[in-house]
Formats: sequence, structure tokens, C-alpha cells
Amino acid sequence: MHSKKLAVVGVVTVAALAVPATASASPEKSVTVTVMGTSDLHGNTLNWDYFKNAEFTDSKGNDVGLAKVSTLVNKIRAERGADRTLLFDSGDTIQGTPLAYYYAKIEPVDKTGKLHPMARAMNAIGYDAVTLGNHEFNYGLPLLATWVRQMKAPVLGANAVFAKTGVPAYQPFTIKTMKVRGDKPIKVGVLGLTNPGVAIWDKANVEGKLRFTDLVQSAKKWVPIIRGMGADVVVVTAHAGDNGLSSYGGDLPVENASAMVAEQVPGVDAVLFGHAHNEVAQKFVTNKLTGRQVLLTEPGKWGQRLSVLDFQLAKKRGKWTVTGKSSTLLNTNAVDEDPKIVALMKEQHDTTVKYVNTVVAQSKEALAAAESPYKDTPILDYIQKVQTETVKKAMAGTADASLPVLSISAPFSRSAVFPAGPVSVRDMAGLYIYDNTLMAVKLTGAQLKDYLEYSARYFNQLAADAPVDLAALTNAGGTPDYNYDQLSGVTYDIDVAKPAGQRIAGLSHQGRPVTADQQFVVAVNNYRQSGGGGFPHVTTAPVVYNAQVEIRQALIDYATATGVIDAATFAEANWKLTRDGKPLF
Repeated sequence: MHSKKLAVVGVVTVAALAVPATASASPEKSVTVTVMGTSDLHGNTLNWDYFKNAEFTDSKGNDVGLAKVSTLVNKIRAERGADRTLLFDSGDTIQGTPLAYYYAKIEPVDKTGKLHPMARAMNAIGYDAVTLGNHEFNYGLPLLATWVRQMKAPVLGANAVFAKTGVPAYQPFTIKTMKVRGDKPIKVGVLGLTNPGVAIWDKANVEGKLRFTDLVQSAKKWVPIIRGMGADVVVVTAHAGDNGLSSYGGDLPVENASAMVAEQVPGVDAVLFGHAHNEVAQKFVTNKLTGRQVLLTEPGKWGQRLSVLDFQLAKKRGKWTVTGKSSTLLNTNAVDEDPKIVALMKEQHDTTVKYVNTVVAQSKEALAAAESPYKDTPILDYIQKVQTETVKKAMAGTADASLPVLSISAPFSRSAVFPAGPVSVRDMAGLYIYDNTLMAVKLTGAQLKDYLEYSARYFNQLAADAPVDLAALTNAGGTPDYNYDQLSGVTYDIDVAKPAGQRIAGLSHQGRPVTADQQFVVAVNNYRQSGGGGFPHVTTAPVVYNAQVEIRQALIDYATATGVIDAATFAEANWKLTRDGKPLF
């Protein structure tokens, strides 16, 4: 196995290392092939935060977007030789920013015939293959089909098959041929696998039309075919994490099966994976059948990283054979944006900037979030209202349609405001600052009480005669505001004179005390449901709704549909802080 440094030194050095220096050995020809990879681009073309109306940055100094990726790709092509490099992507491409939303919903490219911004940027950069992610299906099959047609690179998804026939609905794989001067060409096969969770998350778009088969079984079927067609290197691009777990139950195949493919399918050299938004520079998994090492890498999200995989190949018995492989991640914050991509995207980018600053509704009064960490505020009730309505609508006609729907939300931003008068898309985004999606779970009355007790740890205990100091009241033990969940649809008090764990009083639904075995459907965000914040019960509770609807977008859509934000229609003071049973404020 050659180190990363050796992999980039060049053909001569690698060849010299690969062959023992004996008098009888003729020098073996060695060639290095480089595969670059992105994943989970989520509609990021430029280094821009549309919600902040400013260049993107985060606490770690990351940058985003294909314009940055393009600069790195150009650099690698110049260093290694364009004829020795390939560029792949592992999915979640056409959803995730207002830019992507605009050309899916406001001016949908399948209706206008315009070029999708992600097709425009990826075509210009010169991708060799792109794999379907689960979010590709969010806007329906016609829009997806349009984007697939617009892409110059093949869009792969071997395990997305027609529901009736089982025939692949998208191209399963592609084989790229790389010429080698004075020798036979090297063939690199790439198999694309998407996520089986699409069957749940985008049920409304795919039910009865598409099925999503097991990643391991699909790879077992297609890898021998790719090898049989002469592939010297086989890369699997999988929109699936590597932990072998699923966020869903039932009979669906495993969600995060990338390492399982590496372990269980012979003939795979490397897996470029995505979906989990993690950074995995280089990881090796031993194939259980062949004992060979399979290389895995995941390039984070949004174009913040570029995976670079190097394969050393030598001629053995007239065939190119992989003799070494390694991978690393490059950070896009180390380079400038490619001016060519910036210029290409300008018109669609400017259109989107104009859109996020457009007014979606008129607010009858100014609504502020400043007091939301310790008072029930109308602006947070707006989130609760939208979440409740969305889930109620989805529950109609299901076995759980008769259950009360409650909603959970937290104060994400104390500075959020809906001004009196015009409210823009950006104002909405200022209130809901995370990319969470909406889910709903089933909880009992006893579990609700536990959940609220856990949430109420956010408050410091207040002595009977102590003055109320707002600065010292909240964030007990360093608990952040976003981990203080408030529940709508029931009434309750939080007695801050009591110790943590004994604070919830008077928990009632429609004027009656909630019983321990009473059942509720509770709207919750995916971060919380997946264990963020460590709240009890919610990760193991039955999931009854998960349509992958972005909560922020749901707020924007609701405001657009109603046109008016009137606190009288949604504000409901259903919880309050008390001290020894008396209201604190």
C-alpha cells in the first residue's frame, strides 16, 4: 500500500517502488489513476448563504459550492493529467438551497425548459458520473427526469427499479476508458446506488412507480457484469452512510449500507459514499470473501470537501491490476471560486437572491422571539401551527388519524423578528435557522411528561424569595436555547422552584389531565428524532410521518398560501413558568 505522498509523486516513483530491484526483474509499467468525488452538494453552486444574504461561512471557516470545487478539480487535472482523472458524485444534488428550490418550484425547469443550475455548473466542470440521492426525488419524477436529461454525465441508480417490472429506471453503471500510451487502455467502472429510504421519504412521488432494492444485492448483481465488460477498477458511488444502521424500521433494505457493500461484494475496489454528511478521508474495510482491502471515503457536504482517490495499477499477465490505493480530502476553503462558474451562475444566482428578499406575507403586528426562551411567544407558535397542520393533513386516512396532534419547537434565535407589515423569505429563515426536516412520532402521556421534564432542565432552580434575573434563569448547565423544547397542543406549567425532574405540573389536553397511557402524535424535527439533545423516548418511538419536508420551507409555503400572519389565528399561551405554583411573570 503506497502512502498518499507516494501516490502523487508520479508514475516513475510508484513503479520503482512497486518492483523489487533484482537483476532479473524487468521494470513493471505502473500507472496512477485518480478519481475525485463530491457528495451531498444540496444545490450549492456558489459560496453564498441565501438566508443571510452574504458569503457563506460557519464557525469552522468552511466554504461551500461547485465554484470552489471546480478550482480544486482544475488543479488536480493539471497536476495529474486530465486523461488520468475522473470526477464522480454520490448524490443529493438538486435540493437544499433557495437556488435549487426556485428552479424546482417557482420556475420549475421541467415546465420552463431552462437549464437546471446544478446541471449548468456540473456540465461546465465536467463530471463523469453522478449518482441519485434520496433528495433527488423530492420534487417529483418529471422534474428529476428533466435534470437527468440535462446532465451531460450519466446519472446512475442501479437499485431504483420500476415497481412492476423490476427493470432499472435509471442507468445502473458506466465504464470510462483511459488511454495509456503504447499499451492497452485502463477501464474504470462506476456503479451508482441510491438510498432505499426514498420509498418512505418520498412515498407520495414514487409509490406504485418505483421500488428501491437492497444495495448489497444490487452490487452483487452488477459488479460481475461491470468486471465482465473489462473494468480494471470498480468504484461504487453510493448514497448511503457506512454505519450499517437505518433511521427507519419495517421491511425496507438497510439505509446506511456502504461498508456492507465493501465487506460483502467481491470485485469492488472503492466506495465513494454520501448521505451522512460526514467527512471520511480514508477508511479500509476488508472484504469477507476475498480478504482484499476496499477503500472508502466520504467528502462531507455542500462542496466543502473534495475526495481524491488514487489507484496504482500495474500490468500482471497482460491485465491491469490495482496494486495500491489511497484517498484524502481537500478543503475547498483553501482556494478561490472558479470565475468561469461564477459567471455562468450569475443570472440564476441573482434571480434567487431577488426571490429570498421577496415578501411572502404581511404581518399584522411585529412578532419577536426575544422572550421565547422563558415565555410562550406567538412567533414560536407560528412554527407549531405549521408543523401541526402539516402532520394533521398527512395523518388523514391513516390508522392514527383520530389521535391528537401535538408539536415540539425550540427557540433557535432570540433575534428573530417578523416585522409589522411585509415579511420576506429571509425573515422566515431567520426564525428557523436550521435545515431540519419534519417528522412525527407516537408518544404516550407518560413519555410526554418525561420529555417535558428533560426539557425543563434548561432552567436554573429559583429560590422562593430570589429576584427573577433573566440572564441567570435559563441555560442551566450550559444547555443551549435550541435544546429547550416547548410543546403545543397540551397545557402545562414548569415550576422552577422545584428541582429538575419534578417541574411539570398540570399537564392537560383539552381541559383534562393527560393519562399515562394516552396516545399522541407529536410533530418533531429530524435532529431531535435522531437523538440530537439526548431527549428521552423520541428516538425509539414509532415514526408515523417522515416525508422529508424541510420545516423552513414549510413555513415559507404556509405564509405564501395564507398571505397574512395574524397572531390571533395561531397564538396560544399553553405553557408558563411558575414558582411554587404561582406565575413567574
